[in-house]
Amino acid sequence: MKKAQRFLITDVLFDVLTRIPVKALLGLKCISREWHRIISSRSFIRAQLENNKLVLTGFILQEKFMWCNEDIKTVSYIPVGTTTTIGDSKMQHQRVFHFLPEDVVVLASCKGLVCCRSCFPSEEPTIYVCNPSNKQWIKLDWNGCEKNESIALAFDLDSSFDNFTKFKLVRVKQIVICEDEYEEMYLEFELYSSETGAWWKSNETCQCGNNLIKNKGIYIGGVLHWLTDGDQVLTFDVDKELSWLISVPVPAFEFETVPEACIGESEGKLHYVLISDVGLHVWCLEDYYESKWTLKHYKSLEEIQGKYPNFFFNLKNRVLERVDVELSPWMNPLSFKDGILLMKVCADLFLYDIENNKIAQTCTLQDLNTKSMSCPTVLPHSLSLVPLTHA
Repeated sequence: MKKAQRFLITDVLFDVLTRIPVKALLGLKCISREWHRIISSRSFIRAQLENNKLVLTGFILQEKFMWCNEDIKTVSYIPVGTTTTIGDSKMQHQRVFHFLPEDVVVLASCKGLVCCRSCFPSEEPTIYVCNPSNKQWIKLDWNGCEKNESIALAFDLDSSFDNFTKFKLVRVKQIVICEDEYEEMYLEFELYSSETGAWWKSNETCQCGNNLIKNKGIYIGGVLHWLTDGDQVLTFDVDKELSWLISVPVPAFEFETVPEACIGESEGKLHYVLISDVGLHVWCLEDYYESKWTLKHYKSLEEIQGKYPNFFFNLKNRVLERVDVELSPWMNPLSFKDGILLMKVCADLFLYDIENNKIAQTCTLQDLNTKSMSCPTVLPHSLSLVPLTHA
């Protein structure tokens, strides 16, 4: 009778705990060995993900040097509260990946997993795929490495409950061919599968002479997305190994000043965020093949300043001053996820809850021990209990 009662209590505890968000579960694992065993089991992780929607919990931010081969080692984490408490999300942490054997540069984030590489200079450059929530990581060999190349992470939650977690990496390389004063540029794709443990070169190429900039490798519905500096979004279907280019809703030349943009995911769709002297626009991609976008949100700079005069002053005139791409933008959208925009305005970082029209200051550049933050890598991140083990 006592044994049956114990099993009943365990079943009830299992059911209750699966309804609790990951952030709270990480603390509850320390209550007892029994709780730790339950929360760490694959059956529990599967049930917890079924009962709780994976939501944005923060942004990973790291600066980079463009003029030398050394990397900035500091990685910061800016937490995001709920839609009613984004103003409480001012704490930023700078020991995000201390559990890894070396300092790293972040490359991509997908459903709780993060892909990063060794900081340069490095004698044996390595790629790591890790889960900061449970501090598990996998080390991968990386041959022919380059400092500024783009490596994206493709991972689906339903692939994490077999004998091991399955994921793919996609490496984008820009190829330049010069023939008789004629220069041709195109992109090649290399893939890595955790199932085979090997890299291979795809037969797919993409005629694109533009550079990949912010928000590299956003994974949505089996497709990776990269923003380019040529008013296009590069896409790559990971399973079919097919790529194509999508035109952005409004090209940059239609504005008097140089606009700033970023891409992100919300409600399972690609979104495009643009800040210009006209205001802040958020579009949602409705059709890939026709490049059909729907405007989801718009606020003029005067409206933003009028509602938050304590944060912003002379906003439109400041934005109008940027008439050259070499000038640092006064307002810069850094990353967008689940309706939350992280943006830089002058020397401060703000979280903008688009749906609820709420803006909260989260930190300053001084808090991050930096002065300019001209070209940071910013990745949205969601806490998850996804286990990370070798095949």
